[in-house]
Amino acid sequence: MTRLPIAALIAVAVTAHAGDVMLAASPRSCESLRSLELTAGAVTLAETVGAGEFRGAGPGATPGAAFEKLRSFCRVAATLRPSPDSDIKIEVWLPAADWNGKFIAVGNGGWAGTISYAAMADALGRGYATASTDTGHVGGSGAFVLGHPEKLIDFGYRAVREMTVAAKRIVESRYGTSPRRSYWNGCSTGGRQGLTEARRFPEDYDGMIVGAPATPRPLLNGWHLSLVNAALKDPAGFIPVEKHAVVHRAVLEACDALDGLKDGLIADPRKCRFDPSVLTCRGEEGPGCLTARQIATVRTLMSPLRDKAGVAIFPGWEPGSELGWRGVIAGPEPTSLTLDNYKYVVFKNPAWDWRTFDAERDIAAAWKADDDGIVDVREPEVARFVGRGGKMLMYHGWSDPLVPPAASIDKFVHIQQALGGAAKAGQSVRLFMAPGMGHCAGGEGPNTFDAIGALEAWVERGTPPSRIVASHLANGRVDRTRPLCPYPQVATYSGAGNPDTDASFTCREP
Repeated sequence: MTRLPIAALIAVAVTAHAGDVMLAASPRSCESLRSLELTAGAVTLAETVGAGEFRGAGPGATPGAAFEKLRSFCRVAATLRPSPDSDIKIEVWLPAADWNGKFIAVGNGGWAGTISYAAMADALGRGYATASTDTGHVGGSGAFVLGHPEKLIDFGYRAVREMTVAAKRIVESRYGTSPRRSYWNGCSTGGRQGLTEARRFPEDYDGMIVGAPATPRPLLNGWHLSLVNAALKDPAGFIPVEKHAVVHRAVLEACDALDGLKDGLIADPRKCRFDPSVLTCRGEEGPGCLTARQIATVRTLMSPLRDKAGVAIFPGWEPGSELGWRGVIAGPEPTSLTLDNYKYVVFKNPAWDWRTFDAERDIAAAWKADDDGIVDVREPEVARFVGRGGKMLMYHGWSDPLVPPAASIDKFVHIQQALGGAAKAGQSVRLFMAPGMGHCAGGEGPNTFDAIGALEAWVERGTPPSRIVASHLANGRVDRTRPLCPYPQVATYSGAGNPDTDASFTCREP
């Protein structure tokens, strides 16, 4: 175990929960944490897990690739009940040795309902104490909301807040000192959770990684529903999944070289002006062409969501995202990720028919259903977080099929304006767009990068990230690297050198 100075063992620690004050205790054994008292719940498990022994969750679970090389750690589980209807599960993992003195919480995806073990394993491997929550229910459906308004509050923000407070208490009790830095790392729902924490509890974290935030859901899920109505409601307009690749190849043919390099990636998709009519079948419909009705569908899919006056109210898919369309419009029915917010939160009707969706009427109803901002607000509010010295690193893949990339750009521009302009905001908040990257990971472009290391350098050494090197792996080997640049800069090929190496690119204003 890390040797701590005597001063740290007797320091007075003030918790951020309900004004409680407590003395930092001497370090405790892992197993003794079973008797630790928590304000909002109780510890249910405290055990030492040997190196490589973690088997995942559930009966018969087997080690996955993320767990095979795990160091020995103290595994603590707890159930938190801040309301009579709450049942929030959390886990906190603490390195058995060589703790780096810091804490990082990891976010969730979709409707959550599970603890993010793989992300915890990555954090533990870096020497962090780490935590995750199931957000207060089990399973990836939104059905838990019906008749349980307190559980919606838990999902919206309370589970993450209570996890944060309890995890820091557990860390302090285990090591005898509070973490010297606390970070958040989340993408999709985890990105929304990060923005919500920054707004509601700006004191909880020193730095945040916010990837592809899935918010605001009234607009995001409303956009999803407009896509499925365009693609699935009329069988004549349906585009078979195998034709998504046909559209993708045509998009690359039209726009790949616009950035000066034909490499299978579109550096800035907003410059692409793709006309799907080039795929019109000249005779009978075949596997390599689209009917006139299918072309109309593509035009809708690649356009923003508009109100009845024709005003864009939410961005759409960017050129280059076609290989991921199946996640939303594979058919024959929409996914629960698309439907559940409107079925269970907005209309409270499991039998609600997605074919009846009217964008203006139903999105307005969705905003009204969350008028207290339990889950979403229209625009992010990070001024108090930044005012405390917090740093926020945002990122988004240009080929994201689940959350439109321009939605993060819109949020970032709003943050810039709220903080007094691009120059001032850039001292605390930066956005990195990744060409060819899908939703949070994957895709044809470089999509593996060390956001945690970049955030650490920013928070701990005052070095804001001017570029982040991303890698693409094929068969487990890196076959391409590329810098990710702080928006609005774009990685630009120098005209010489290996185009698959990041050193051949510079970050430039478009």
